[in-house]
Amino acid sequence: MDEKNVSAIRRRIAKIKEALLGLGDLRPGSLSQQYNVCGKPGCRCKANPPIKHGPYYQLGWTRKGKSTTRFVRGYEVAEVQRQIANYERLQALIDEWVDLSMQLCELSQKAARAAKAE
Repeated sequence: MDEKNVSAIRRRIAKIKEALLGLGDLRPGSLSQQYNVCGKPGCRCKANPPIKHGPYYQLGWTRKGKSTTRFVRGYEVAEVQRQIANYERLQALIDEWVDLSMQLCELSQKAARAAKAE
């Protein structure tokens, strides 16, 4: 087995594990900004050009096959964006960890085959 490669992969996996511990709060989904038109005649949203009401923020996500949306208050937007970024980082780190683990398995299998062939 290529010990140099295996050591490098194991070091990277250790760094991924450290990064996972420091992520903070997680929230899946995406945040959208919406503007609305009301039903009041003569309102600014009916003017030419219209000045719509908003922005209103909405968080949407799908978890365990169920889609959900929630309104987010303006003062909460920055925190929700951080949580979404943490979740995306989690997904990227897990994907990298799985890829590296698969490489380790391949290297291990190749070494076992080579040892058996001897």
